[in-house]
Amino acid sequence: MSIFWTLWITVITLIVVIGCAVLLRATSKNNTGVEEGQPMPHTFDGIQELNNPLPRWWVGLFWFTIVIALIYSVAFPAYTANWNGLLGWTSSEQSITSLQESEELAQTSHSQYQREMDAAEEKYGAVFKQLTYDENGVYKDLTLVAKDPDAIKVGQRLFLQNCAQCHGSDARGSTGFPNLTDNDWLYGGEADTIKQTLMHGRRGAMPAWAEILGEQGIKEVASYALQLSGRRVDLIEAAAGEKRFVVCSACHGADGKGMQALGAPNLTDTVWLYGGSRNAVEATIRNGRNGVMPAWDKVLGEDKIHLISAYVYSLSQSNEQ
Repeated sequence: MSIFWTLWITVITLIVVIGCAVLLRATSKNNTGVEEGQPMPHTFDGIQELNNPLPRWWVGLFWFTIVIALIYSVAFPAYTANWNGLLGWTSSEQSITSLQESEELAQTSHSQYQREMDAAEEKYGAVFKQLTYDENGVYKDLTLVAKDPDAIKVGQRLFLQNCAQCHGSDARGSTGFPNLTDNDWLYGGEADTIKQTLMHGRRGAMPAWAEILGEQGIKEVASYALQLSGRRVDLIEAAAGEKRFVVCSACHGADGKGMQALGAPNLTDTVWLYGGSRNAVEATIRNGRNGVMPAWDKVLGEDKIHLISAYVYSLSQSNEQ
């Protein structure tokens, strides 16, 4: 940390803590010239205020928090970059800048986090293996795991812990994050494909077409794309957009049904990842889109991913039925 930021944090910390103490001291004094418990020489809407002091328990509690704040700031590193506080606390992984460095440190680190991870693996690792492996020590078919209630419960919990931040606790996604329950898939909804997506991640890229199509061309292509999904549009504009759509067909196909090998969405249904309004569609064509699904193989391991994949697969299958 630079000297500037060290001084900045130190000054802000001391100003806040000391300022609270000064303010509390000032408000605890009777500077009104009126004895405590007596009426103040003013009224508001017919109500006369009494000169009552702050409750002693409240004042005492506030002083207690100020003292604790000062003790905490001295016990832990709060003022300078080179001082770890009286307790000598430090983050063992604060210098990590890459996943590779984190993995290398994890093999030798005895940090609290690593100890907790090792304990969790020792406690639950056998459970994961029991649910994911058959008697021959081979991963069970995902379609079979998806029918195992115990496996689905565990997969759901893993999903809530790791995937719900983007896809929602109900897995229905939001703008820019796919709905995993509707059986509409960018890269395919087969169980093994879902697992591959989780293991290695995906990178979707929709190029920006503003410079090539121009504003009028964007409106025309948007009209054609909306017409493909059954929307009412200007037919003349859509006809012009169909001719321009040739630049889009390399990914979305000549019929606009998309291409799962590239993650290009189907434009003929009513599912829109970034919104299906005219403004949203035009913005997508004009500015492009870049979507990233991170790889989870190094974070979760294949056993957990196998269970999450089965859970996600089961969601789309239950809705399909």
